[in-house]
Amino acid sequence: MTPNEFVEFFGQEKASAILRTPNAEAAAPAMEAAIRGGFKVIEFTLTTPNAFELIREFSNLDGVVVGAGTVLSVDDANQAVDAGASFLVSPVVDEVVIDTAKSRNVAMMPGTHTPTEMLRAHNAGAQLQKLFPAPGIGAAFVKACLGPMPFLKIVPTNGVHLSNVDSFIKAGSFAVGFVAPLFDPNDLAAGKFEKVEEKATKLIAAIRAATK
Repeated sequence: MTPNEFVEFFGQEKASAILRTPNAEAAAPAMEAAIRGGFKVIEFTLTTPNAFELIREFSNLDGVVVGAGTVLSVDDANQAVDAGASFLVSPVVDEVVIDTAKSRNVAMMPGTHTPTEMLRAHNAGAQLQKLFPAPGIGAAFVKACLGPMPFLKIVPTNGVHLSNVDSFIKAGSFAVGFVAPLFDPNDLAAGKFEKVEEKATKLIAAIRAATK
């Protein structure tokens, strides 16, 4: 999948399931539950045990696009792409990592927190700009940034949950990502993957309602 193809697909889906957990045994069944609930764009952060193996395994599934999160180095980027990642996500803006994503022909979404960082990421060639961490004013921040820079594709991945996802989408967010509101550590520890599926179903329904 080319970067442009990913951006188009992500723009249609409007949501990603982002798994960050120290629980190696729960990782695969938790993400499987998210997929059953309707997520088609999924991300394994590299802080999750066996992340590259998980990316390799899930990238073989039909209809699912897999990415790597917490990509902080060229080595991280190359290993993730070699494992099958179609997109790379970072908590920071690093032009070297962005250049690596371009050279490997995968989409890049660096972490940005200010309008300056968003424009810097865009100018460096990153197709998407992850909003991280969430600002106190929430969705209003997205709208404010898009006012003078409507060409940005802002993707909040922190502070978005069931009760405010509608406001983030309607403020102009290109898409959103869910971490704890989808993958509650307590659910994963207890093996309650049906809870993950239930939350996934509700979140996807909320996304669909917001985009009507």
